[in-house]
Amino acid sequence: MGRTVRWVAAVAAAVVGCAVAVPVAGAVPVTPVASVASVAGQASADLVEQVTRAARDRVGAAEAAHLTGAEVRVLRSDRRQAYGTVVLTTPPGADALPRDWLFVAERDGAGPAWRVALDGQPAFADLAARSGVLSEQESGVFAAHGGRLGAAVNGDYRTGMGLPWAVGQSWTVLGGPHAHDAGSGPWSSLDLAGGDQRVLAVRDGLAYTPCVGMIRILHPDGYASRYYHLWNHLRADGTPVSAGTHLGDTGTEIGCGGAANARHVHFSLMHNGNFVGIANHIIGKWLFRNGGAQYGGSALHGSRSVPVGGQVHNYGALGRTQGIVDANDLATVNRRSGPGVGYPVSGTVADGATVSIACSADGTSHTGRWGTSSLWNRLTDGTWVSDAYVYTGLAGPVNGRCGP
Repeated sequence: MGRTVRWVAAVAAAVVGCAVAVPVAGAVPVTPVASVASVAGQASADLVEQVTRAARDRVGAAEAAHLTGAEVRVLRSDRRQAYGTVVLTTPPGADALPRDWLFVAERDGAGPAWRVALDGQPAFADLAARSGVLSEQESGVFAAHGGRLGAAVNGDYRTGMGLPWAVGQSWTVLGGPHAHDAGSGPWSSLDLAGGDQRVLAVRDGLAYTPCVGMIRILHPDGYASRYYHLWNHLRADGTPVSAGTHLGDTGTEIGCGGAANARHVHFSLMHNGNFVGIANHIIGKWLFRNGGAQYGGSALHGSRSVPVGGQVHNYGALGRTQGIVDANDLATVNRRSGPGVGYPVSGTVADGATVSIACSADGTSHTGRWGTSSLWNRLTDGTWVSDAYVYTGLAGPVNGRCGP
């Protein structure tokens, strides 16, 4: 990403070798803005101008000063409605990295003015709901990206995402949590490389290619995953993808601007069109934790902590009613026949194991890595474990309370 030279120098030789020499000829070209209007038929210079203005207004003057260009791709339009992607680009080699959105537009009356909304704005869902140029699937997904589900990232760290490579592979964390452009925003992004270098979708959704080297997937609950610096990537214009779809290969592509000095994928977590802190979100059954500075930190699976430069194994996505056992540096946690230590031990469950939760109830109080809790989870096998030793991503029951 923007400041890769600062950290890649220490690990590139060991981790990615000379892969940076792979040519970029395989990258999928983006239709230039000037030709988009003719391809789309009904698109106009007025629409391109107004979409660009909406994007620059969205970031504000300070950030817009570093975003010197714009690419607007009108994916579908008629005389009154349109939708597509917009990316504010940066110069090649700049520390700053691009910003991108989906847009929906509706002509305001008979004149040249368009009403434009970007994903994450309430009007985005409103315009999408009545748009005649979106597919039924796009309309449904866009409804969840209208800025009304912000609570989903406040205390609920369930994402339903795996890591962006094959389940069972281990890749290297080149850079821990950092702002998408190493600036002052949320520490939303990770730099990752290794394995077979094939970058895969972390979850089902609709994929878009705002420019060369970048893919963003909108997921059905307001989350989005963003992948940059890709080589040989698919050209996605609202393409439905499933978890594990091959998106492209790790690379150093900077089609939207910025810099990358060694082969990797710059992976970012977004919600409602905004970058969100990736720390504590469950991705591939790992929790990525912030360090004292950007690019530091660690990843936690159960009690196992992996620092930057180490490898993390993709265990796949954690279900919404599942949890990861964190024995707080012990090897196992007791399973009991009821919600408390007064009930007989029914066996143990290993640190790092995935458990499926049927329901929860109050019982004896215990203290684990994440604090003190009196909540107990009844597993689908009928045994119980203290919630103090299970990380679910949610403070409270994930599958309702048990009945009497």
